[in-house]
Amino acid sequence: MIFSNTLIYWYLQNSRELPWRKTKNPYYIWLSEIMLQQTRVAQGLSYYLKFTSTFPTVFDLAKAEESTVLKMWQGLGYYSRARNLHFTAKQIASDFNGEFPSTFKEIIKLKGIGDYTASAIASICFDEPTAVVDGNVYRVLSRYFGIDTPINSSAGIKEFKKLAQTLIDETQPGTFNQAIMDFGAIQCKPKKPLCMFCPFADGCVALQKNLIETLPVKEKKVKVRNRYFNFLVIKTNDNKTILSERKGKGIWQGLYQFPLVESDKNINKNDIISSDEFVALFPNETTISLFNKKEIVHKLSHQHLHTQFWIVETATSSEAKINWSDIEKYPVPVLIANFLKAFITKK
Repeated sequence: MIFSNTLIYWYLQNSRELPWRKTKNPYYIWLSEIMLQQTRVAQGLSYYLKFTSTFPTVFDLAKAEESTVLKMWQGLGYYSRARNLHFTAKQIASDFNGEFPSTFKEIIKLKGIGDYTASAIASICFDEPTAVVDGNVYRVLSRYFGIDTPINSSAGIKEFKKLAQTLIDETQPGTFNQAIMDFGAIQCKPKKPLCMFCPFADGCVALQKNLIETLPVKEKKVKVRNRYFNFLVIKTNDNKTILSERKGKGIWQGLYQFPLVESDKNINKNDIISSDEFVALFPNETTISLFNKKEIVHKLSHQHLHTQFWIVETATSSEAKINWSDIEKYPVPVLIANFLKAFITKK
């Protein structure tokens, strides 16, 4: 059995109907690949359609304000992807006159593009035989070949890339790469894979040795850090509030948030009122109440944010310059977006 032939035959019968499959335009392929990193197709599809409608060319994306791009990205998470996307769009528009580089070696030099994305663009758009390796590919190859090298180790990354490269069909590399990704998403799923109907069942080591549930192997994750956030949601008599842009490095860079009091544990109303941040913001009389009676735990890859939203009503504040009627125009973390949805609905 030739692995690529079996895989592509399966793909021709089972491939998903996706809008970026109907084009070889590298701009659209790039958008789809960046959006689908750490994101399921079901969630990313609507964002892809919105982006391609609003920014039909790389020039349109390059001309946009970063805050507009971040607002449209809101809900996808991993906002560095959006910032890098915008940066690279401007680079392609200015340095390459809108023409995407056409080789893996040139594509991977662009900001925010790693081995996987560069391989996808080079193979799908320019027929360069360079193999993609993502979560789906790791799963398919580790199970079929019975490889227990951790996929998030430097040795595993090299081993699986080398193996994938030996398997790729050099006459149709783009089709092969899309086939193996779809196979992992549809057939060789993380949970309850469809082994009974799998065209690779006879040669699958994991199936023969009952290793489906244990492969692929991952090294232990970094310890999760717990943080305690207290957002001060200001309401003045003239219906204004405070939102400020997060500066510097960080996952929420360029997004907006309410004034924040961070503590080392859950704190109560008296702790908030006596905090330096609160005293500096509110020299005058205020009314304060806790919006969410149960803390909200927002889980990120390496940290859990234990969050409370405090509603602070005050007659006036020199810092409150944003009208509540305009608040939905600002890009905010999904944690705050979810609060605003609940808060505005309750009002």
